[in-house]
Amino acid sequence: MPKMKTDSGAKKRIKVTGGGKLRRRKAFRGHLMEKKSSVRSRRLGRETEIAPGQEKHVKRMLGL
Repeated sequence: MPKMKTDSGAKKRIKVTGGGKLRRRKAFRGHLMEKKSSVRSRRLGRETEIAPGQEKHVKRMLGL
C-alpha cells in the first residue's frame, strides 16, 4: 500500500505545538482593515486552537 501524503494546504496553515495541540490563524484579517475596530483586529491577529470537531480530520490531513 502506498504511503499517505500530507495535505499541502493544511501543512502550510496549521502548526502543531509541543503538547500536540493544533494551532491556526484566524480569518478576516486580510484586507478592509480600516473599517474594523482595533480591538477586533488585535483579537483576529492571535492564533487559536482547532475546533474539537475538526481535530480528527485535520490530524489525518497532517498524517498524525
